[in-house]
Amino acid sequence: MRTAAAIGRGLGAVPAPGLVVGGVLGLQCGAALATRLSPAVGPAGVVALRLSLAAVILTVLWRPGLRGDRTTLGLAAAAGTLLAVHHLSYYEAVDRVPLGAATTMEFLGPFALALFGSRRGADLLWACLAATSVVLLGHSGIPLDAPGLGLALLAGCCWGGYILVGARLAARVPDGRGLALAVTWGALLSLPYGIARAGARLLDPGTLAPALVIAVLSSVLPYTCHLEALRRLPPRVFGVLTSLEPAVGALVGLLLLGQHLAAPQWAGVLAVALASVGATRTPGPGAKAVVEERSET
Repeated sequence: MRTAAAIGRGLGAVPAPGLVVGGVLGLQCGAALATRLSPAVGPAGVVALRLSLAAVILTVLWRPGLRGDRTTLGLAAAAGTLLAVHHLSYYEAVDRVPLGAATTMEFLGPFALALFGSRRGADLLWACLAATSVVLLGHSGIPLDAPGLGLALLAGCCWGGYILVGARLAARVPDGRGLALAVTWGALLSLPYGIARAGARLLDPGTLAPALVIAVLSSVLPYTCHLEALRRLPPRVFGVLTSLEPAVGALVGLLLLGQHLAAPQWAGVLAVALASVGATRTPGPGAKAVVEERSET
């Protein structure tokens, strides 16, 4: 537990927006690597390996027990279920529609939190600017597969739900034990489907090695960072900050995969960055309420 305690102290020294950005960067780098693994095991296999390996790492690190109260265990189970469904639906969507379009639909979850959790005109402005940016990023003249868009929308709903549930879980559990339970439950849910689709290919050494890197980049690091950020940020602000994901994804795609963007899409990158900066530079009364509520617990 000394390593876990050191990690906790290190995360506590990082500003909450920095944790969100770091988590988004890890997610996108892991997604870029997953595009090379998907042809071997399929989207379901990638998700099963990603969550299962992440669960092993987090369990060894935090050593969670099963003696928590029913509310905490219920929140962990809900968070894990949302993660599993999100991962499966998002990777299946990316297998059917362009990444930009899938990410645009996925962002509707955090966007809804930013919009409906707002009580100020400025918050609405930043949320709308972020929404405009992902539309620009996802612009494409390619006909889109309707089931693929539906799966991406489901992923967005799950991601928005995870932000809300994760915030409650983070408030109840002061370290990573809740996250370890959630990811383990998500792994148990996704593993049977992954085995059914990929079979023995999941155990191939050439598959396990990159899958381990993807698990660390896409699950262990980002979800640890995000859960710590949710302890300090209201879900509304967290939701707007995650709108950086399409912009970071565009940059990662350019640098790692050689994917180029058109001028309107780069305008979307700038717009989403401005929206995220604006959301953190103008914190509203919701942030203060969250801080006061958590200081009393």
